[in-house]
Order: sequence, then structure tokens, then C-alpha cells
Amino acid sequence: MELCVALDLPTMEENLSLVEKIKDYPIWLKVGLRAYIRDGEPFIKALKEINPGCRIFLDLKLYDIPNTMADAAESIMGLGVDMFNVHASAGKRAMQTVMARLEKYEKRPLVLAVTALTSFDEEEFSSVYGEKIAVKADQFAKDSYEAGLDGVVCSAFESASIKSITADNFLTLTPGIRPFGEDAGDQQRVATVELAQDEKVDFIVVGRPIYQAEDPAAVVEKIIQKL
Repeated sequence: MELCVALDLPTMEENLSLVEKIKDYPIWLKVGLRAYIRDGEPFIKALKEINPGCRIFLDLKLYDIPNTMADAAESIMGLGVDMFNVHASAGKRAMQTVMARLEKYEKRPLVLAVTALTSFDEEEFSSVYGEKIAVKADQFAKDSYEAGLDGVVCSAFESASIKSITADNFLTLTPGIRPFGEDAGDQQRVATVELAQDEKVDFIVVGRPIYQAEDPAAVVEKIIQKL
């Protein structure tokens, strides 16, 4: 299991300062929607200047018509990131179109599909998708697997079930991890590192417990020791 640190601070300067403090650890860096819209490709380049070997997860959750998603995926290739994601609810055809577009590249990023956002509770999710989270997450994961993606973004609670209906090497990445019992904040389905391990999660995403700490490097080290 690998650690991915969410760069969700209010400014690029604060995010870069955080990365400077944790650059010596074997971690992934997650660049989300706010950071990328605000800071764009220069932010990606700045991360690589601080740590040329860093691995970057671009968390934009692409969701559009198939050709537009494929166009966006091809543009992402030029950024030099190591992983990005799409929404599984865009449909199997859209995901297949993305993967077909990337076939011509000798080396491509990992591509994951979002199943159910961890901010959803059961009632909210059902009102949108008309089904229970676990049932729909499995369906979205199966669609993603059959479309040729590398894995899915899901909660820790769905990871083992998803692997059982796809493959052990089908990756799961889980946000909403609270490694030391921190407040859940705006997340509904949070989990500990230990639960994520039991559920065979491949990547855990941790944000606030790290970047709100007085010593982010110490927190990263403690999490890595748990892994």
C-alpha cells in the first residue's frame, strides 16, 4: 500500500512549502481540481523541480462525452503525470474511448475511475443513482475493469469486494483516510489505515491530517511506518 498526499492548501506557495517538507519520503502527490485550475501546468513543473522523482496523481475526475474525455486524456499526457482519473458514471464507452486514445503511447499514466464519491451517504447517493453505494460501486468497477482501466477510486469499504469481482491487481485508491482517528470533516465514509490494509487497498489518500499538522513530515513518517 502506498501513501498519496493531497495538496489541497489555499495557495500554490503553501502547497510547495508542504512538498518541500516531505520531499524525502516515498509518496505520491495528489493535485486536485482547485489547485490545477488555479495553478495549472506551472504547478506540476514546480513539484518536479522540488522533487524530480515525485509521482503525481492528477485528480480532475474527467466526465464528458467520450471524445471530449479522450481529448482531455491525451492533453494530460503532455503534463508528465503518473496517474489521473475519470468518472465511471460517464459510461463504459467513454472509458473505452479514453483507453483506446492512449494506446499509441509507449508509456502512459495509470488511469482510474471514480465509483462513488466518499462525501456521499447512502440517502444522497440513492437519490442520484437509484441504488445502494456498494451495489453501484461494484457495477462501476466492473465496467471500468472491462473498459481496460487500471483501477478505481472508491472508499476503503468497497475495495475488497471490487477486487473480488475484477482482479487482485485491479488497483483501488481510497480517499477519506483518517490515520489517527481525526475528524471526518466533509467526508461520510472515512477509514483507518488498518481497515484499508484489511480491504486490500493499493493507495490511500491523506490530506488534512498531514497538511494541518505542525510537523507534516513527522505525520508522513508515522503513516509510512503503519504501511
